[in-house]
Amino acid sequence: MVTGLARALGTFLAGAAVVLVIAGTAAGAPNGSKVLVVEFENDVNPVTQDYLVDEMRRGAKDGYAAVVIEMDTPGGLGSSMRKIVKEMLAVDVPVVVYVAPSGSSADSAGAVIGQAADVLAMAPQTNIGSSTPITGTGDNFGSDLRRKVINDAAAYIGELAREHDRNVEKSEAMVRDAANYGAREAVALGIADLMAPNVPTLLEKIDGRTTVPKGLVLHTAGAEVERVDMPFWKKALDLLIDPNIIALMLSVGLLGIIVELWNPGLIFPGTVGGISLIIGLYGLQVLPVSVAGLLLMLLAAAFWVAEAFVPSHGALTVAGAVTFVLGALLLFDPAGEAYQVSLWTALAIAGTLALLMGVALSRVAKARRNPVEVGVTQIVGDEAVVRREGWVAVGGELWRARTPDGRPLVPGEHVTVESVEDGLELVVGSPHPTERT
Repeated sequence: MVTGLARALGTFLAGAAVVLVIAGTAAGAPNGSKVLVVEFENDVNPVTQDYLVDEMRRGAKDGYAAVVIEMDTPGGLGSSMRKIVKEMLAVDVPVVVYVAPSGSSADSAGAVIGQAADVLAMAPQTNIGSSTPITGTGDNFGSDLRRKVINDAAAYIGELAREHDRNVEKSEAMVRDAANYGAREAVALGIADLMAPNVPTLLEKIDGRTTVPKGLVLHTAGAEVERVDMPFWKKALDLLIDPNIIALMLSVGLLGIIVELWNPGLIFPGTVGGISLIIGLYGLQVLPVSVAGLLLMLLAAAFWVAEAFVPSHGALTVAGAVTFVLGALLLFDPAGEAYQVSLWTALAIAGTLALLMGVALSRVAKARRNPVEVGVTQIVGDEAVVRREGWVAVGGELWRARTPDGRPLVPGEHVTVESVEDGLELVVGSPHPTERT
């Protein structure tokens, strides 16, 4: 009996041990834990800013174990970068920036976003850095302004690195010296936290880590991965804020409205022009623009409109084309080097508009030189066919008619219109030359 009791107790203890092992395993990856992987291969701009902010908020609201931003970016607008950083620091969910896949980079604004992450990881053969601010045209700032801008940007990225227990000096070097680091060097120098070849490995490595400064514990080992890409609508909006597309839409809009002003009632040019202008104005609303560039483009439109009413022999058209190119090149100067209208795009648009204007003006000038082609006097000399006594057909219309000498008109006879009396009756004479032999 004692032996049976011992066996029963042993079986119970073995079962309890198995349960404890299973429970311990489950504790490493809570049941049903999920990780949201946000794919981000794009510039940092207002559209992608909204995309990242929305996904981070969704991760916090829906209880994800972490939000992983899989990043590959050349950088972008500083204003959008700062809004993304503010959300990363405030959101109540661990945010992991993962520079991946291999061959990707987190340059300029991307490096700053990386330093704001709760965990910064990099795939092999990736790099991070080159965060020195530059002007909108890609040049350096003047000496005094340069010191202010560089010091501000260095302090910003340095404070983010300090609060996340990373290398402050090397992080600031990405701004002050445009330093750029490969994945292994970045991890060795304490700029990045770890390397991982893929997302599953990354989740295993960061499991159990307590984030700084938020103090959130990561439970990511074995978590279900949900991937999300930028939705089609935001991709369309991202396309529409391309400076070259904006310049094209503005030019098409101006052309459509000018054509409608020249030929009221055509409808189609005005409709297309209005839609194009709205699309162009959306881009102007999203991206920071130069007032000087915008005024130059408005002046170009004024030159082209004035050409229709002032006989300048094409001088206003050429002036409008030159002004348009200058305005297009200056239009997005505050947005940075990545958001500039291509010189060749501006020249192509201006040249096309000038050519179309030239063709239109040449036709208008030719029409002005031609004699007036309206009124009943224009049928004098035309052929008329006698339909019945006293009536002839000419130009698709029936006219009352008579001969100069009172000779009766024979139905079917071809005659020539000699004159119009009182605008109501034709005087027809000899047979039309086509009937003579």
